[in-house]
Amino acid sequence: MADFRSLEVFYWVAKLSSFRRASEKVNTTQPAVSQRIAALEHEYGTLFERRSRDVALTERGRLLLGFAERFLALQDEMSAALHETGRTRGTLRLGVSETIVHLWLSRFIERMRAAHPGIGVDITVDISPNMQAALVADEIDLALLVGPITLPSFVNRTLFSTPVAWIAAPGLLPGDAPLSLGALLHHPLITYPRNTSPYVELRDLVLQENLLPSQIHTSASLATIVKMGIEGLGICVIPPAVVEAEIRAGTLRVLPAEPLLSELTFTAMHMKRPAHHFVADAARLAQDVAETWAAGR
Repeated sequence: MADFRSLEVFYWVAKLSSFRRASEKVNTTQPAVSQRIAALEHEYGTLFERRSRDVALTERGRLLLGFAERFLALQDEMSAALHETGRTRGTLRLGVSETIVHLWLSRFIERMRAAHPGIGVDITVDISPNMQAALVADEIDLALLVGPITLPSFVNRTLFSTPVAWIAAPGLLPGDAPLSLGALLHHPLITYPRNTSPYVELRDLVLQENLLPSQIHTSASLATIVKMGIEGLGICVIPPAVVEAEIRAGTLRVLPAEPLLSELTFTAMHMKRPAHHFVADAARLAQDVAETWAAGR
């Protein structure tokens, strides 16, 4: 009969498709992982197909994975029932979009501190495609990113949606007359990196109209995009919500542009966990903070 430790090892090999990465996850050696998997396969048959660079579950392995998930969820539920929430110790590895940093991340950190005083938060600010990869590689526990992203064994909680607009320094394009895409493209555009949805939409919009912009500048740093816009270096393609202070101060304005851009929808994404697990609870807290922020606008 498989013990909890062997099922845990099997679970992480299955999730990470790697004996080496699973050994790092469960803080043991790769030979120890191999030994436990060999013991499970001796009892239940072949669980993994060995490939040149990774492993994949067999049909029997997929069957065992369902049971392993249930066993481990029950173990977490037992631990939670026997320990007070405030006594839980650990670290939440959080990936977050810089847009959220500018809007309500500090409120979320305050809520986490109140609900889970024993949990530290290790924050990584990155673009959504990189955070998705980090989630799959188990390098972060929770990502607040542009989504939803559908992946097996992952959960998405909708946070909020925010418009994207054409934003520039007042002197760059003065006047209130509606601006065509052609008029906008007489100036450089400044937006998120090339592998993000705002950039892809912008590129497709330009291609559909058979137009070529003078330049498209991209940056993973929202602060850099905003500073370039304030200095008149081009038109920012970003959510107005992140530059409300600059708009009130008159250093930026939303342009009266005809081409409408899609909203950005943000989600909290994490690997499936028991409902009481602090990562799952952190996702619920993020959703609550986001909804409160959106309601107050």
